[in-house]
Amino acid sequence: METLEQISQTVALSMGAAWASGINLYATLLMLGILAQTGNIQLPPDLAVVADPLVIAAAGMMYLVEFVADKTPGVDSGWDAIHTFIRIPAGAVLAAGAVGELAPAAELAAAIAGGTLAAGAHATKMSTRLVINTSPEPVSNWAASFGEDVAVIGGLWTALHYPWLFLALLLVFIALMIWLLPRLWAALRRVFAWIGRRFSTAPRQESG
Repeated sequence: METLEQISQTVALSMGAAWASGINLYATLLMLGILAQTGNIQLPPDLAVVADPLVIAAAGMMYLVEFVADKTPGVDSGWDAIHTFIRIPAGAVLAAGAVGELAPAAELAAAIAGGTLAAGAHATKMSTRLVINTSPEPVSNWAASFGEDVAVIGGLWTALHYPWLFLALLLVFIALMIWLLPRLWAALRRVFAWIGRRFSTAPRQESG
């Protein structure tokens, strides 16, 4: 019978990995793999594969690619669009792997919750970047990207060492995400509507 502390650690790892994957999957895999490989943490059997040197090397290489792409205006949004089909299922798989020892029902529940959380984190990141990309300067992209990297590393570290604190912060993030996403989407609709008006009036101006 697991204690409340063990359950909190399992839930924090499961949801922490899913949340972080929605923001930066490769940083998540790299951090978990290195910590497990160096003996700083012990991962559940279903997640132990991330400590394999081959997986660490692949995650490290892809993290370097994302590090550059994520800080380039325009490229970052394209990268995010492609990773809609990667981050969300990966978040579900990592969440399920963290609770795989408990029961099949717990594993399925974790996959559903983890996939949803990864989708929410990914949607928040992608929408924020699209809004930021309406500004021509690159500094805001760099600041956002570095902030996301710090959030992923700090959030995972908190989930592994202070699970209750992480779960409390996760609830704050979810509440903020629910409040923020409709406003981001409204801002994006205004931007796209403005672009549409510009394109629709351009031919008329030229013909006049």
